[in-house]
Amino acid sequence: MEYSYLISVAIILLSTKVLGLFSQKIKLPQVVGALIAGVVIGPACLDLISESDTTMLSCLSEIGVIVLMFAAGLETDINELKHSGKASFVIALIGVLVPLGGGAAAAYFFNDSTDGNILMQNIFIGIILTATSVSITVETLKELGKLSTKAGNAILGAAIIDDILGIIALTIVISMADQSVSIGMVLLKILGFFIFTAVAAIGFHYAFKKWTDHSPAKLRRYVVISFVFCLVLSYCAEKFFGVADITGAFFAGLALSGTNKTDYIIKRFDTLSYMLLSPIFFASIGLKVVLPEMNMEIILFTVVICLTAVITKIIGCGLGAKLCGCSNKESLQIGVGMVSRGEVALIVANKGEAVGLMNDKFFAPIVIMVVLTTILTPVLLKMVFKDKTDNKETPLPEYQNA
Repeated sequence: MEYSYLISVAIILLSTKVLGLFSQKIKLPQVVGALIAGVVIGPACLDLISESDTTMLSCLSEIGVIVLMFAAGLETDINELKHSGKASFVIALIGVLVPLGGGAAAAYFFNDSTDGNILMQNIFIGIILTATSVSITVETLKELGKLSTKAGNAILGAAIIDDILGIIALTIVISMADQSVSIGMVLLKILGFFIFTAVAAIGFHYAFKKWTDHSPAKLRRYVVISFVFCLVLSYCAEKFFGVADITGAFFAGLALSGTNKTDYIIKRFDTLSYMLLSPIFFASIGLKVVLPEMNMEIILFTVVICLTAVITKIIGCGLGAKLCGCSNKESLQIGVGMVSRGEVALIVANKGEAVGLMNDKFFAPIVIMVVLTTILTPVLLKMVFKDKTDNKETPLPEYQNA
């Protein structure tokens, strides 16, 4: 039996904490340091992580993002989320259309492929840019104490809808390249997911509220049962409905929010997250970075696609927020909160490459764009959420100051 994974996990935990504390010292969110740690210890720099451990780390990383989104659901104000439902849809819709157009336009000037349908390839680049990875934003807003704000709830709602719209857009384009994919079936599965989730969440919520044993020894059972429910809903979302597992995790957390056991569960999951799962998840993003061979054309496309990715999300989502009555500051906060592409864009890119919709020379710039937007988002969030009238920053949880 190989035991190298023990050293790999130790390196990840130590490096993410050290660089996280350094980020905090220079007034940046700790998650920035964790992301950079992955790049430093990964194949792009020191290459300290054994290749044989990547599968295990990938699985832990997936559990990490599931726990992160489950905790976000637990901390979400359901009434505020309902209130921002219409706004979230408008924000997500415009936040999908603008990057879609911007990405397709950027690809148009650089795509010299002679294979397949160039128009579909260009549109596919736009679809990659529609993705939003809200997990980075969630962790940053938690660190800043802004997750339950109006902007925070709007970001969460919009990100869920963005995920659904992205799946529909991806399916439409892939169905044009692969006749075995049915748009109608995908839409039916999405509808089925919401019906299934609503029934499961409502039923579990009321059953959980009626479970009234509060003895200290038995309180732990709530945490275990909650996690089981989260994992099952995440599995069902991905396996049976083709919806991201983190969406199922978020709704699982939402089902348990507002109960008299919520605070206890949150504290327990916070401990699990910061001690092991979150560092591995954030570092794993950096570990995926491999520096490719770059010519001038690819470097130029990388710059263009990165700028397009940032600007189109801020403009698209910010415009949607403004149309729904948000202030200029809130609109900017929401736009910035949707910038991160994270693992979602990489998954979409891999699917496109598998069906011939991804020009090979574009893959490396897309990876760089994903990493850049992921690192840049926490930095920008710190800037736009800073209260200029208050010199004191929101205190961090005790473990984050350790």
